[in-house]
Amino acid sequence: MKHFSRFLVASLLILAVGSVNAQDENNPWSVSVGVNAVDTYPTGEAAYDIPSGMISDEFPNEFYNVEDHWNILPSVSYINVSRYVGNGLVVGVSGSLNRIDQRGDQSVNDLQYYAADAEVGYSLRDLINGEGGWFDPSLYLGGGYTWFENLNSDVVGDPTANAAAGVKIWFTENFNLGLQSKYKHNFRTDSRKHFQHVASLGIAFGGKDTDGDGIYDRDDECPEVAGLPEFNGCPDTDGDGIQDSKDACPTVFGLAEFDGCPDTDGDGIPDPKDACPTVAGIAALGGCPDADGDGIKDSDDECPNEAGPRENNGCPYADRDGDGVLDKDDECPDVVGTVANNGCPEVSVEVLAQLNTDFKNVLFDYNKASLRKESFETLDRVASVMMEYPNTRFLIEGHTDSRGSDSYNKKLSNERAASVRTYLTGKGIPAARLESQGFGEERPIATNNTAAGRQQNRRVVLSILDK
Repeated sequence: MKHFSRFLVASLLILAVGSVNAQDENNPWSVSVGVNAVDTYPTGEAAYDIPSGMISDEFPNEFYNVEDHWNILPSVSYINVSRYVGNGLVVGVSGSLNRIDQRGDQSVNDLQYYAADAEVGYSLRDLINGEGGWFDPSLYLGGGYTWFENLNSDVVGDPTANAAAGVKIWFTENFNLGLQSKYKHNFRTDSRKHFQHVASLGIAFGGKDTDGDGIYDRDDECPEVAGLPEFNGCPDTDGDGIQDSKDACPTVFGLAEFDGCPDTDGDGIPDPKDACPTVAGIAALGGCPDADGDGIKDSDDECPNEAGPRENNGCPYADRDGDGVLDKDDECPDVVGTVANNGCPEVSVEVLAQLNTDFKNVLFDYNKASLRKESFETLDRVASVMMEYPNTRFLIEGHTDSRGSDSYNKKLSNERAASVRTYLTGKGIPAARLESQGFGEERPIATNNTAAGRQQNRRVVLSILDK
């Protein structure tokens, strides 16, 4: 038991003086040092110059019989250098030395042992943990050369074929404790087959982190400036969750909707674009308020609480429909409208939505642009609504599903939109207020893989045109 105690003590001593990144493409190099134990007993075949019965003929009998069979040099007696090559594969070389005082069940007097090995290892860590993780089991194959001193004091070297299994426990991204058991097979008749067990501490290195933010340069989009992992190494100086390169106000806490700039008065206009950043206003006036809604900011309005024209310094002229547009400028003086629409009513979102709902009932003959008779009642109703908005211009859009060629669908959608325009102009809507355009299959609103989806894509849509 004393040998096993020495083995553990030596491992813990190395651990106590060690410093602590998993070996991967960021830290491709690794160096490990530790202690090794050599065991010739459970190899299933007697070795050269050992009396019969001193080696088990059962493989791997008494594999963990540390006290009787393991040879442990209680000092640093193993070194390994390896490099990560990708896809979980590591190639490495190692060297070790030992003193043999137990050959199987035969006691000997500190025979020399040296070994140099090369191997390819495959890490199972990502298969087990998904990606990364502290538990890192591996399998190894390789070969080497081992020198044993025999009872005649001759040091004899033999090539070996090696197979090993091991596990690394990663304490940090760079530092690990490794445990490995390796079987070394010698093909000579005077066989020196044996097991070698290793406990080691390893450090992975080779990654470059110029700005010291914990993100290696190859993964760091801002390698010269310390940043955050969620922004791939780029900084967020004001801590508003928007990295500086995408933040219009990188030193002032702001909102994502304003590209990182604040909106102090909460009027929906970011402070850099707000002429009145501490008083809620409207975008049309650069963020300044207009209490009477006459389009003149309060600071320039002599009647800030009563709508009036600019030429009268914001005080009202005659406005018989009370829509805020002077009669002299009102294209619809007896109908309440909007300033933006020259005193005429504007089509609301709800009205436009209803018109488009009605348009769903507009049907055409199969593969033609001619309207079906059952569509006439719907279009008459649409025309009557359009009459209520005398200076609003509309775009009639034609759309198809994806069946047929692009050119055919574009032509058919153009013709169908034009048919609707022709019908509405025939009902008294001025031609100057209507435009038509076909988009073919360019703008689907549903999948073209189902009949229901294609039905939704075959449609006529109404939208508002700018004046």
